[in-house]
Amino acid sequence: MKHVELHHGARTDVGLVREVNEDSYLATSPVFVVADGMGGHDGGDVASRIVVEEFGRLADDGFDPARGADLVAATLRESQRRISEYGAQQIAERQARGHPGTTVAAAVLVDDGGPKWLLVNLGDSRIYRLKDERLEQVSVDHSVVQEMVDAGTITTEDAATHPERHVITRALGGPEFADADYFLLPLNSVERLLLCSDGITGMVDDDTIEAVLVGADDPRDAADLLVREALAAGGLDNATAVVVDVVGWADVPDYDSDRQRLSLEQKLGALP
Repeated sequence: MKHVELHHGARTDVGLVREVNEDSYLATSPVFVVADGMGGHDGGDVASRIVVEEFGRLADDGFDPARGADLVAATLRESQRRISEYGAQQIAERQARGHPGTTVAAAVLVDDGGPKWLLVNLGDSRIYRLKDERLEQVSVDHSVVQEMVDAGTITTEDAATHPERHVITRALGGPEFADADYFLLPLNSVERLLLCSDGITGMVDDDTIEAVLVGADDPRDAADLLVREALAAGGLDNATAVVVDVVGWADVPDYDSDRQRLSLEQKLGALP
């Protein structure tokens, strides 16, 4: 696999209304995840942490980039098993009334005839890419309002304020395993990736997200600014953002990341 250098930043905040942060994230190259737990006192925070733990294990156990899709699918199934087991135990002990669940938005660097991004989503946590300073939503929300938009019964603008906008149709942790959506993108088609919970997208419009991602050079600053924007807009939900930049890549054993970064900065006009 080509030698790839990634820079990333992440930020999460409980928001201004909620008492518990049910969001969890992982930002450990080559695996990046945002999970938004559901269930409140029934264990949504535990469900999202389980997902991050399992993807963290994937990153730590000698990840084979040539088997990316299979390993991600296995990770999702193990997450489902653990969440379901936890929920059943909580119900049996009368600690919860229903099963917890969580969304998943994940980006994994894989080798598929060259380095590519394998993007995966369940629920309404989103994945965006920035290319030529234009924002594009890659993932498709698994939600009631998205189905209405697709059917033409409401507009995208209507969906932003619809009373059922938080009702999702797929997640981990339900009674049956829900199939995730998978997207495979060439590395050079993505300058910057954003994974975020709906605490960002429910408070910050796409134009503002694009402006932040274009304007902040450092992915750490970009993640921080997106969460600040969500809080400034009211902070009605937990807000989490993970931003990943492809700094450079090479197909030679003696890859020099400093030289590659310098070359990229010169092309972008960051250096004289």
